[in-house]
Formats: sequence, C-alpha cells, structure tokens
Amino acid sequence: MTDTLQAVREQATDLARGLRARSWLPDAAVVAAFLLLYLVSGAGWDGPAATVFSLLQVVPLFWRRRHPLTVALVVAAGCLLQVVLSDAPAPVNLAVLVVVFSAAAYGSRRTSRAVLALAGAGAVVGALRWSAYFGLGSYLSIVTVQTVFMLCFVGVAWALGDVLRRRREVVARLQEQNRALARDQAQRSRLAAQDERASIAREMHDVVAHSLAVVVVQADGGLYAARQALGKEPGMAADRAALERAAGTLETLAETARSSLADTRRLVGVLRDSGGGAEYSPLQGITYLDELVERVRGSGVDVEAHVRGEVDDLPRDVDLAAYRVVQESLTNAMKHAGPDASVDVDLLRTPEVLLVRVTDDGHGEGSAHDGEGNGLVGMRERVEVLGGTVSAGPRRRGGWEVVATLPVERTRGPGGSRSGAGPAEPAPRHTPGGTP
Repeated sequence: MTDTLQAVREQATDLARGLRARSWLPDAAVVAAFLLLYLVSGAGWDGPAATVFSLLQVVPLFWRRRHPLTVALVVAAGCLLQVVLSDAPAPVNLAVLVVVFSAAAYGSRRTSRAVLALAGAGAVVGALRWSAYFGLGSYLSIVTVQTVFMLCFVGVAWALGDVLRRRREVVARLQEQNRALARDQAQRSRLAAQDERASIAREMHDVVAHSLAVVVVQADGGLYAARQALGKEPGMAADRAALERAAGTLETLAETARSSLADTRRLVGVLRDSGGGAEYSPLQGITYLDELVERVRGSGVDVEAHVRGEVDDLPRDVDLAAYRVVQESLTNAMKHAGPDASVDVDLLRTPEVLLVRVTDDGHGEGSAHDGEGNGLVGMRERVEVLGGTVSAGPRRRGGWEVVATLPVERTRGPGGSRSGAGPAEPAPRHTPGGTP
C-alpha cells in the first residue's frame, strides 16, 4: 500500500512538472472545453453572428494568463456584440468568469480591479437586456435578481483568483526566504570553517615553534657536549660525563621531535578531514604544565612554575589559552633571553579571572630578533577572542615580562555555591624541582 501511494505521488509530481514545462496546455484545454460546450449547446446553429461573438469570448482565453487585460477587453467586446445582436444569454458567457479569475490570479492589482469593474458593468447591462426574455414578474424585480445573481458569480470568481495570487506571492516570499537562509547558512559555514582553520593555524604555530625552539637549543647543547666528550674543544680532553650529557641531550631532542611530529600529524589530519573539525580536542592544558616546564628545563633553561588556586574546572578554551601563553612565553625566553637566564611562571586563579605571568631576567628586548615570528600576535588573538588582555614588554630591572588575564565564567556548583570561588590566597602548587 505504501509503495502504491509513493508511486501515485511520484506520478502526480511528474505530471505537475510536465504541465509547468508546457504552460500552454491548460489554456488550450480551457479553450477546447468551451468550444465543445459551444457545439454541444447548439449555439452554432443561430447564425454567423452568434458564431462571431462566441469565438470572440472563447478563443482569447488561450492568452488569459500572459495578457489578462487584453483578453478581458476582447471578451468584453464579444459580450457587447452579443448584447446588441442577441436577446438571450449563451453558455459561452461562462468565459467571463474565467477571465475575471485569470485577471485576479495572474494580473496586477490594478488590472484585477479594472477587470472586476468591467465584469460588474457587463452583469448590469446583461441583466437589463435579457430580463425580458423570462417574462416572469415585474421587470424591475427580475433585473434586480438577475443582476445580483450574476454579480455573485463574478465576485466569487474574482475572490478565488485573488486567493490564488496571494498564495503564489506567499510561496514566492517563502522561497526567497529559503534562498536567503541557505545563503546565510553557507556563509556561516564558511566563516566557521575559517575560524576553525585560524584556530588550527595558531595551534600549529604554537606546537611547531615551541618544539623547534627546544630542538635548536638541545641540538646546540648536544653538539657542544659531543665535541667536549671527544676532546675536540681546544684545551679539553675526552670526558665520559660530557658524553653522557650529550646522550641525554639527544634523547630529549628526539622525544621533543616525536611529540611535535605527533601533534603536527593530528592537526594536519583535522585539516584534511572536513568532518573532523568538531571532534578536534587539544591535548594540552594546565594539567600538562609540569611536562612543558620539565621539557624546557631539560634544554638548559632554569624554569620555576607556581599555580595558585583551583584550575581543574577551567573551561577548555581558557585552559588551552593559558597553556599556549605559557608555552609561547617559554619559547621566546629560550630564543631571546640568553644564556644563564631564569624564567618564572606564575598562574593565579581568582573567582573572576585567571592571571598568567611569565617573567625572565635575560637580555629582554636587547636580544636579537628575526622579526618574522607570529607568536605574540597569535597569543594576543587567542586571549582577546575570550575577552581577555595580554601585555608583553621589557621589565625595568631587565628581562622580559608577559602578563595575560583570562576571564573565567562563574558557575554555580552543588548547593548553590560558586565554583572557582575558593580562598583568595590558596596554597601554591609548583612543578618538581621548583620552589613554592
């Protein structure tokens, strides 16, 4: 049964599509129906005059949708000729109702009203001319009844056409709205894809720039230690301890390279898979801060990190942004702070904001800089999109300082308490090897 209904529905759809493709077929069918009515009614035997005014009222219906006003005027001329030549109505006068309907449905408002007025006048004239034909009752009463009767038919035909026109206008507006919504949806999708790719580009920069900075520092240290161990430095003999340091340095370098390669593959995989953007989930955050600090410390930079306050319930975007700020700051310190520099990382969680502060006592702005990095720009974009602020610059006592504030949404926990509204100065948490 379901298959039968589906088949019938498909056939009806195909038929409607075929009729729309051949818009002249319905008009030709209407003309043919009226011609058949003309022949069956026997009006064709009333002489050539009846044939002329009948054809004037029927044949123009073929153009009723394309030229409603012109067709109405021609049909009105045929009706006027009938009033002059005949003292009785004819079945083909029903064509007037089709003309009124077509003008209301396919013509402009002005055309519709003009044809309605013309048909109303024709109804009055026809009632005056043909009322004597019945010979019943007083002439005035017959004219009144006849006029009202024909005007009702004309009004119903016009109302039906007007309803059809209004429906077509509503459908056209809905279709335009659907097209506008589709364009808006496509634009939103493109913007979302651009935002996602911009976010991934920042992730790529943060992962690759930091990892390569560690690789460069480790490679230089490993090269120096290897030369020292082999006794190739001037005035130095072979040293087993130096050789072990070189091996440890190379091990750290290999681990950093492997981690960077894994992150890069993951991010590139997101770019290749158009459906994977929503599933993308960064693997870094404050939870991994200890690993980051240990990796940087292993490259020879003295780093101390302190985390004060509860950071386990941070929103994911705030958590990742804070981690990236620390990572980028440590990367810049490794590049520009110079030898024997120390770096201090301090994170403070308050009920309102997460404060991130990274300072070093190195050369600061006096160090060489290639001017091609995007780290500070990406850091600022990442924080500002969350409504936070970033400031970076040299310290008065020497070195460099980066301070970022990230707003934290306050949510109510169980019992109505606010999560994150802990003590103002909780006990600090620091990385292994650091001092509180």
